[in-house]
Amino acid sequence: MSEALEIALSPERLDEGTPEEKACFGLLRVRTGDIELVSGFDHYTGGYRAGPLVSGYHLGEWLAWNWWRLMWEPKTSSPDWWRAHNMTAIGEGYSWPNLTISSDGVRTVLLPRGSVRADAKPFRYMGAPPVIVPRKAFESAVDDFLGKLVARLEETGIGASNFRTLWSDVLAERADPETSKRRKLEALLGRDPDAEDGRDLEKLILDAEQLGEGAAEELAAEAGQSNRMYTIEDIAGLANRFGQELNPQDAVHTGSLTDLKSGGETPAWLLGSRAAQRLREREKLGDRKVASKALFQMAGIGARGAERAARGNASFSFSLDRGDGSGQIVIRRRGKEGSRFDVARLLGDRLVVCGADRLRAATHAYTYRQQMQRAFAAEFLCPFEAVEDILRGDYSAEAQEEAARHFEVSPLVVRTQLVNRKRLDRDELDAEVASAAWR
Repeated sequence: MSEALEIALSPERLDEGTPEEKACFGLLRVRTGDIELVSGFDHYTGGYRAGPLVSGYHLGEWLAWNWWRLMWEPKTSSPDWWRAHNMTAIGEGYSWPNLTISSDGVRTVLLPRGSVRADAKPFRYMGAPPVIVPRKAFESAVDDFLGKLVARLEETGIGASNFRTLWSDVLAERADPETSKRRKLEALLGRDPDAEDGRDLEKLILDAEQLGEGAAEELAAEAGQSNRMYTIEDIAGLANRFGQELNPQDAVHTGSLTDLKSGGETPAWLLGSRAAQRLREREKLGDRKVASKALFQMAGIGARGAERAARGNASFSFSLDRGDGSGQIVIRRRGKEGSRFDVARLLGDRLVVCGADRLRAATHAYTYRQQMQRAFAAEFLCPFEAVEDILRGDYSAEAQEEAARHFEVSPLVVRTQLVNRKRLDRDELDAEVASAAWR
């Protein structure tokens, strides 16, 4: 069970500044359990502090303005992503912590970095280990902090302010289901509220009625990552040109997965791995390699159909159900290992993600759902225990490549398995997780 997250501000005196700035000035702390995320050395006092002296008013404005993106937008390659997710973007003359906040929609990561310069002034941040909390816990911490800012402003006789307006707007949007849905999709697209004309957003909202709400969210997250919006017409066109027949009823099922539901306490990789282990047990596969023919049959397609589907030029793989028990599958053009991996991802999505989504997409995004897919495919095609038996403690690149050849997967899949089980440091993988081999 994760520790509760707290964002707190202890009042301190500020002699200069606007009334709002002075009313909300104090020592900022961000902590969970005994971990202080923004602690460091204060140059003026010559000692350690649990956090910097800043005006919480500016932090409140930043949190309120970026609330939807902080809650829902996963990490992307956009050069402007950091402005909505890193506290150094707040500015206003203060030395803010290099604290990056990102969400996969279910869990939130807080990544604090220490100051680069040893003589950083006026505050040298120590840095801390990354902290992962359920998204709901982060939401609760932000709500509590902003509510206390409102109370502090009222106590000092400050009524209307830019922060109060921003926060009131967010609360109203959250209370309205249709507006909330719209704001979530905007966040997944990497957009600020009402930042653009919104015509493509309106189209996405309409498409969600036919493809499924969850499917539309995954398309939005893909667009936020690749800067390419796919409409239902685009999807149908790719399916008609490159798709091969898919029979969802022929796909394997693992029975009840009530104990494998996603949640803030369960990492996506663990959920996907458990589902893959359950399927391996059901199919009595042991630690054997899954042959391509068997994989395609389990996914509800024939072997030749999967080979033809892999000839398309779609930028991501997907399956599209027609609603009459049949469907089509399109696999993006890549090598044999990549095609096997994407088929396994879509199989995992169908097993784990319940609901009425007609579209199931294996995209480049870093949502919880996409991470679960990748973990399922990795464990199903390349089970960790079997990898351990092959490597026997030899985690060299050559040994990993040998294991990858054995299971017909990318070496990156093997490395990811080893990182998830803490056999290798995550830093060794960071540069590669953004590569097409894993996605």
